[in-house]
Amino acid sequence: MSPHKLLLPLLLLTTPLLAQQRYELNTGWQATPKSKVSVDGAALSQPTYALSGWQPAVVPGTVLTTQLANKQVPDPFYGMNNKQIPDIYRTGRDYYTYWFTKDFTEKVTGDEQAWLHLRGVNYSCDVFLNGQKLNAQTHHGMFLRQTYNVTPYLAKDGKNRLAVIVYPPDPVGNPNGGQGGDGTIARNATTQYTAGWDWIQPIRDRNTGIWDKVTIEKTQQINVKNPHIITRVPGKRKPTGPQAPATVQVSAELDNPTAKAVAGVLRYTIDGRTVEQKVTIPARTTQQVSLKDLSLPNPKLWWPNGYGEQPLYESKLQFLVRGKTVSDEETVQVGVREIQREWNTTTQSMEVHLNGQKIFIKGGNWIISDAMLRFTDARYDAEIRFHRDMNLNLIRVWGGALVERPEFYQACDKYGMLVMQDFWMSGDANGRWVDPMKLEDQWTRRQYPNDHQLFIKSAADQVKMVRNHASLAIWCGGNEITPPKDILTALEDSVLPKLDGTRWFVPYSNSDSMSYNNQGGNGDGPYGIQNLRSFWQHRTYPFNSEVGSVGVGDEESLARFVPPANMVPPRYLGADKKPTEAVDSVWQYHLYIGYEDHLLPYGAPKNVRDFGLKAQLVNYDQYRALMEGFSSHMWEWYTGSIIWKTQNPWTALRGQMYDYYLDPNACLYGLRTGSEPLHVMYNPVDSAVVLVNNTFETKRDLMLVVDAYDMAGKKTSLTQVIVEINPSQAKKYLPIAGTMRKLAREKGTFLMLQLQDLNKQPVSQNFYWIPDAKGQYSGLQTMNKAPLGVSARQTAPGKVEVTLTNPANQPVAFFNRVSLVNQQTQKRVLPTFYSDNYVSVLPGGRQTITLDYTPGAEAGTPAVSVEGWNVAKQVVPVAQ
Repeated sequence: MSPHKLLLPLLLLTTPLLAQQRYELNTGWQATPKSKVSVDGAALSQPTYALSGWQPAVVPGTVLTTQLANKQVPDPFYGMNNKQIPDIYRTGRDYYTYWFTKDFTEKVTGDEQAWLHLRGVNYSCDVFLNGQKLNAQTHHGMFLRQTYNVTPYLAKDGKNRLAVIVYPPDPVGNPNGGQGGDGTIARNATTQYTAGWDWIQPIRDRNTGIWDKVTIEKTQQINVKNPHIITRVPGKRKPTGPQAPATVQVSAELDNPTAKAVAGVLRYTIDGRTVEQKVTIPARTTQQVSLKDLSLPNPKLWWPNGYGEQPLYESKLQFLVRGKTVSDEETVQVGVREIQREWNTTTQSMEVHLNGQKIFIKGGNWIISDAMLRFTDARYDAEIRFHRDMNLNLIRVWGGALVERPEFYQACDKYGMLVMQDFWMSGDANGRWVDPMKLEDQWTRRQYPNDHQLFIKSAADQVKMVRNHASLAIWCGGNEITPPKDILTALEDSVLPKLDGTRWFVPYSNSDSMSYNNQGGNGDGPYGIQNLRSFWQHRTYPFNSEVGSVGVGDEESLARFVPPANMVPPRYLGADKKPTEAVDSVWQYHLYIGYEDHLLPYGAPKNVRDFGLKAQLVNYDQYRALMEGFSSHMWEWYTGSIIWKTQNPWTALRGQMYDYYLDPNACLYGLRTGSEPLHVMYNPVDSAVVLVNNTFETKRDLMLVVDAYDMAGKKTSLTQVIVEINPSQAKKYLPIAGTMRKLAREKGTFLMLQLQDLNKQPVSQNFYWIPDAKGQYSGLQTMNKAPLGVSARQTAPGKVEVTLTNPANQPVAFFNRVSLVNQQTQKRVLPTFYSDNYVSVLPGGRQTITLDYTPGAEAGTPAVSVEGWNVAKQVVPVAQ
């Protein structure tokens, strides 16, 4: 009889953990500045000590989030408010040194053990419980978890008080306008962006606080810690069909805090199969135990977005005292997959492989979800879903922030986003360049941080925290620079081989080992707005870790954080002027990156509303062309590209596919189009039609249909031909340069490309607006209005279907933004996820867009707003 058939009767012999539970301490906290406390932590943490004059605190959170919640500071994300908040460099560290307390009810009986977990404190802290100090030495380090067995210190009546004093980083850094300010913030192992960057103003408390989850866990005698699940998927696989077996390798740390040795069984269960081992854990020791390999037949494999599905297995790791009573269990979501890599000698860069298949990387750079560390599962899910909707397959977590939280990785597992995770280094603060903004010379900065052993210990801890996630693909030593030699050696030779060993390690983000830098420069960029042709014809770095452009939202997005008096659009001054644009002070403070003269072909913006609309046209074109240009040269010039950047954790006016408030702009949908797995596109350099197939299957029996439309809506059929394309290929078809020049000469033209299946249904379509012979969009500026029909109906709770129709013999209904709004307030419902947006409807055409949102008070009674370039704004109710 096979082992898995014995599972059911075996489980019936066990008894459940009598009091096993884990819960978060996330409400009812109080805080006050250290300067207002006259007693020590032993006295303060006595439940009978009166906390008169203390204020409600935000935990998880920072001092600044607590101050904001108590209305002691203005919203630092709005206008120039951040300038009104005292900066720690001026006030001194004591100003932001705070006590945090939490009263809670808990007690233990029998063999129960209670554990206090602090998943993140920035930067140093001392921890007290019921008059007892839990840490013998002051804890240091933002990226180092703390666990305390508090069983002996819990009050017999169950009424307990936890008190934590939190000290800011030291030094705090001078926010002098440099990248990372004067650089000295990097003497700590902490978030470097808090001293300011070119996309954010300084965070005044430098993120000081109990910024991550605080939990109480109860077990019996043995605590199961840091489980490690590895999946091995040999051979070259495909997403569908029967699969050869995969191998699951399991280990865990077993912690016995009691005075007696404990005998039992460590058991792992996945998909109805189990593997286990008898073990005895000596008193007051922690022991790592590895189980025998488990074979998983016909596994459901996990794939990156665009290449397959993302099934996740729920698995359990349990310790059973004497093989019967569950002392502790950990649940781990497992995606069965294997990460590999291979050097591409043609491109001179690394290819990412998964389950034996090469993956063309279409990625986005991620800073952090919120600059004040206000993390929520819902926000993580929404942001990663947006990345999925952009047809991306990788997110790089930038080294000036943090190793992202497990909730971030859970969303990446769910949506198929591979992750390249940097450690806490940056070329700016850590000495890659001579920099007059930095306090200390390059050689001194190359030795940051102050405590190398703390960095190594923190790295090991964070690896253990996130290593089980299927999405984690690449570890990276730092942003644009390696860590100091002893740290790098520890990561490469000890920490990662011992604690992970399954992923590619890159010494730094633009390292030659990832992408051979044969183009000069730093191995990444450019970052500003570009001529669309450059993405196609200018060869850049073969695996570009950072390349980006603009990203300003529309009027409604801007109004959320720009005061009415400052809603003044930038004005282009001329290429010979420095700067080239006149920009309002609030826009400058929010670090606007310029559109220069790229809006002028549409006509100089008349006001903020007009600026926002024209910026969206440029946004869409920029990011569509970026990914199309890279994809057209995949495996020839490139193995991947990572956009700098796809989101902002602050209300910055640059590089974002959606704003801080989760309102998408046209960047998202241009990128979504340009990143389609199977895609038809137009090369603006030679006017060729190009097909890209980023799947593992040959695509046959496809009809390529190419049509042009003039400004009045008259159609010119250019070609219709059967095509096919092999897997992982870009293929050129049909140069139409002469025809396009003729059609576009006077007023420009529209170009519709479609790939249709045998049922005449489009499997890819792409709509371009082509300028006239002078490079102007003169025809757009004189277009007649289109009478677009709009209807909306609810198809399920939180789901709406919008249908757009354009009568025959009308102009193209061009570039329509669909928004779900609250019918009473007329404000957009955020976040809302659109199957497409900024869409154009052909004469006699019809477009259906699906909307997904969370019903509730903000949404109220929903309605749908639609407005386009030549379509008057209309708001229609959602039919039930």
